[in-house]
Amino acid sequence: MNEHDTWDDTMTGVDPGRLDDQQLMKELETIHRTRHDTLLYGSDDALRAHNARMAQLEGEWLRRNPRRPVASGRTREGARERHSGEHTAPTAG
Repeated sequence: MNEHDTWDDTMTGVDPGRLDDQQLMKELETIHRTRHDTLLYGSDDALRAHNARMAQLEGEWLRRNPRRPVASGRTREGARERHSGEHTAPTAG
């Protein structure tokens, strides 16, 4: 097996399953940092490759961390609680 895998004849990088935890996190940090520019300025092929690679890396991270901590504010219920007081009309005094 080569160091790089191919997907539709494009390079997608090292199989995420072969990365150690530190390497995987570094790859995730890099791909998230480059996401905005790829979305705004990348070609269709670049965006397609970015989407595929991000899905591979995030999928591997989730596979390794099935019980990751979830912040209560990042759930639907937490978001509702956070916004519950923002849309109330002022009371007459």
